[in-house]
Amino acid sequence: MKAHSVAVLGAPFSKGQKRRGVEHGPKVIRDAGLIERLSNLDYPVHDFGDLSFPRLEKDEPFMHVPFPRTVGTANKLLSGAVSSAVGAGHTLVMLGGDHSLAIGSVAGHAQQCPDLCLIWVDAHADVNTPLTSPSGNLHGQSVAFMLKELQDKMPDIPGFSWMKPFLSSRDLVYIGLRDVDPGELCILKNLGIQYFSMRDIDRLGIQRVMEVTLDHLLARKQRPIHLSFDIDAFDPSLAPATGTPVNGGLTYREGIYIPEEIHNTGLLSAMDLVEVNPVLGASREAVEATAALAVDVIASSLGQTRLGAHATLEEIPSAKDTEQLRL
Repeated sequence: MKAHSVAVLGAPFSKGQKRRGVEHGPKVIRDAGLIERLSNLDYPVHDFGDLSFPRLEKDEPFMHVPFPRTVGTANKLLSGAVSSAVGAGHTLVMLGGDHSLAIGSVAGHAQQCPDLCLIWVDAHADVNTPLTSPSGNLHGQSVAFMLKELQDKMPDIPGFSWMKPFLSSRDLVYIGLRDVDPGELCILKNLGIQYFSMRDIDRLGIQRVMEVTLDHLLARKQRPIHLSFDIDAFDPSLAPATGTPVNGGLTYREGIYIPEEIHNTGLLSAMDLVEVNPVLGASREAVEATAALAVDVIASSLGQTRLGAHATLEEIPSAKDTEQLRL
């Protein structure tokens, strides 16, 4: 099943963490040929450009959380834009920026599709609360804002009064985990969240991981899928230009199989591709490889296959037609 149209929305934002450069992610992903690649898949593609986020003069840390109002305001803006695009019938592709943007992206999607489920592909669980977070950075706390079961564990953070938790822990699956903080592991275990670490992928294989993931989320009923894909899920040898690389990540084939299988459900409704940081690539080649990989993930989510395109040729050319060629 093909979607009617795809909307691409850039979110050049970096304040969910402390390293500059990730705000240039949307530009390098576009420069790697994203729009052209999606157009080749026969969708109408609407590029909504980049959101522009307000700069707040005063934004004191809350506890040890930096830029809370800046991150909260940016996500409120993003959630409105995502809600509009999904409401207009587009399949949405959000280009980050850091992973704190998923707060607004998934929340905006949930406004239109309250029964959505979430597949989070990442080396990290991003489910710290301000009380468990070692760094305070909000890109490591995104999922905690969404989960209803963590409502009483989340303090009132300035900038986030607009945000109400909307996701049940059973409607979330993690894939690719390999750097989980103690507080996060406690949350995963206590809430019974389904997750597949890199060790689980070694053990089961990616095909079984996707089978169990989709069964877990869709067995009760078919519902819209939100895919939130952090490029650091891939091994750093493939995606070096990112802020928090962790060795032992997804191979190219594993990382592409995930979005292919999500596409095959016909239920992908919105996706994020985040944490591409061109400033952190050691060379131009490193940056281009990371951005090209991001384009491959997005295109695979929207139906690009590894065999190539097949719409063009309906039947095998006949040898009789070679008479014309010889003349």
